[in-house]
Amino acid sequence: MAKTYSKTRILVECALMIAAGTVLSNIKMFTMPNGGSVTLLSMLPFVLVSFRHGVKWGLFTGFVNSLLQMLLGFWAPPVPTFLYFLGEVLLDYVLAFMALGLAGLFARPFKNRLAGVAFGTFMAGLLRFLCSFLSGVLIWGNLNEGLAAWTYSLGYNASYMLPETLLTVIAAVLICKAAPQLFAAQERAAA
Repeated sequence: MAKTYSKTRILVECALMIAAGTVLSNIKMFTMPNGGSVTLLSMLPFVLVSFRHGVKWGLFTGFVNSLLQMLLGFWAPPVPTFLYFLGEVLLDYVLAFMALGLAGLFARPFKNRLAGVAFGTFMAGLLRFLCSFLSGVLIWGNLNEGLAAWTYSLGYNASYMLPETLLTVIAAVLICKAAPQLFAAQERAAA
């Protein structure tokens, strides 16, 4: 008989993952001067929600996490209009953290579970990087005179997002190998 998860239980698990992600985001191995850091696997809890409970819950958890991250440490450069401010909020926080909730979606085509976990986790990290990259080009502009904004943003954001993503992929694959049930889709209770 399949085990079903109530919405309350899923919500509690998502809240625990947000708490774990918040704690892990404060364990920084490397911090960039204008924001961004390599943390101790702070993206992993959100990827895990996506694999366990699907994209809807993954996006919801990422959204709530983005609001919490803004409350805990929102920093913005002076921007000329509200539209720039909104772009920064969306690209640096809301869309960037919600992107992690798409990991399960990218893993679906793979029959090999480990390959799916690796690819889904990598793609979620890549989408988060793309949000930061676009923010760097469109909002932050050129913080280093002499380089084009897109060149600077690419180098700056890749310097912390690439290691963060690779560490998360490695950890996700190792955990999936050791405890595959953690990445198994949980059957949801009827609505």
